Amino acid sequence: MPPLESATAVLVLWGVIGYFLGSIPSGMILARMMNLGNLREIGSGNIGATNVLRTGNKKAAALTLLFDAGKGAVVVLLARAFAGEDAAQAGALLAFVGHCFPVWLRFRGGKGVATYLGILLAVSWPMGLTACGLWLVVAALTRYSSLAALVVAGWMPLVVGFTGNGSIFFLCAILCLLVYFRHWGNIRRLRKGTETKIGAKKAPEA
Repeated sequence: MPPLESATAVLVLWGVIGYFLGSIPSGMILARMMNLGNLREIGSGNIGATNVLRTGNKKAAALTLLFDAGKGAVVVLLARAFAGEDAAQAGALLAFVGHCFPVWLRFRGGKGVATYLGILLAVSWPMGLTACGLWLVVAALTRYSSLAALVVAGWMPLVVGFTGNGSIFFLCAILCLLVYFRHWGNIRRLRKGTETKIGAKKAPEA
């Protein structure tokens, strides 16, 4: 992790900023603006891009992916510019938490995959591109968005460790745990063979 050079108040400030930016429910806002219905009543009920795609609107899904990734990246870039790398990582972590547990939606948010990728791209663009490439390969081969996310989250702490990017190891490790926690239901469905594939409109079985 980076040296803790910022004052505690600064870290807390960027954590709060990160949380509230991350908690903006992009998917739900876009779905309402584009008259796609209530995402809670569509597919898995999730607010992320994968579930938005189940409405049949690829443009809305792409925009959701862009905005969810963007809010994670923006927090990192702003905190880095105005405070430092330690504040950037604090803001990044809380942006992810905000997306997954937004106060506006009674703490029932998304799975955080797009926000995770946006954070990695901003924290270390080579590692971010590696994560995006790995996600695309696994998703293309299996058609499971959840499996691709789990593979990426599980491998990235090892990748950053072996490539000399130790300053972001702890961030990646904590995000990995959060990704697995948010995907626990998906893990059970993957083991049962009942997980919904990318593009399928049928909601996953419990």
